[in-house]
Amino acid sequence: MNAPTPFPGKAPAQVAFHRTELNMILSLYGRFVAAGEWRDYGISHLKDVAVFSVFRRTAEHPMYRIEKRPALRMKQGQYVVLGMEGQILKRGNDLRQVLRVLERKLIRAVD
Repeated sequence: MNAPTPFPGKAPAQVAFHRTELNMILSLYGRFVAAGEWRDYGISHLKDVAVFSVFRRTAEHPMYRIEKRPALRMKQGQYVVLGMEGQILKRGNDLRQVLRVLERKLIRAVD
């Protein structure tokens, strides 16, 4: 006889960043920390979205949010960089290309 399963149905899927994606994001984060621009971050893994939030100080709203939404992979792109006010800075399917919008902010003229 078949034994009953303790949790019928499928478990809700949780979206998360893959290790290679986190390596790219944390590499960029480390360069901004070294430049003194960013000080803290937070990661949220929810049912339909994974979010990497960047803070200037701990008790603030995030300066930037890097989101991964796999449901938008075939439409607008699964990665998006959002600004402080929620404006979309860059969207696409290639995380490296999407993060370039933030890398440009790191380049400054030296006196």
